[in-house]
Amino acid sequence: MNLLLHVCCGPCSIYPVSIIQKAGISFSAYFFNPNIHPFKEFKSRINALAYVSNNLKFNLILEKDYELKEYLRQVVFHENNRCNICYDLRLRKSVEYAVAHNFDAFSTTLLYSKYQNHNLIIDTCNQLSKQFGIEFFYRDFRKGWQYGIDQSKKLDIYRQRYCGCIYSEHEAFDKRFRKKIRSKTLLEHPR
Repeated sequence: MNLLLHVCCGPCSIYPVSIIQKAGISFSAYFFNPNIHPFKEFKSRINALAYVSNNLKFNLILEKDYELKEYLRQVVFHENNRCNICYDLRLRKSVEYAVAHNFDAFSTTLLYSKYQNHNLIIDTCNQLSKQFGIEFFYRDFRKGWQYGIDQSKKLDIYRQRYCGCIYSEHEAFDKRFRKKIRSKTLLEHPR
């Protein structure tokens, strides 16, 4: 099998790459993430990913164009559905690349994060698999969550505190917003 692995960042790639390498699967990693904001964050993630790629010895294909405008055009006024739109945007481009370059299958490091909507990612990948006629290589990479964290610390690479988009950046750093969300959640779901 020749696999294209969509990668979102260095830390999240460590465990999935180790699993794929141990399985002896030929693969290339593909970075396409127009959701990442701001531009300095985008560059930091590329640099960390390049470091991981050199360290773990895997081929890395980087889409270095900063396509934030395209991402925003799709999610503005659809913020409540932004993750679905974002997954589709990034994974669709990855699948199109995989098909155009004769890969047999695709997967994504988004399946590593405990903070992503795992089932929605699987659904999106299955839909794209059917639409483009390419195999979706599924593994529940969340099992290696702590391993990835430990290794990224060991490698001393940049580790981000939010998924990448402007909305998650706001949610991660605005204490008043987080407090408001916690209060709302407690009102809707009292213990």
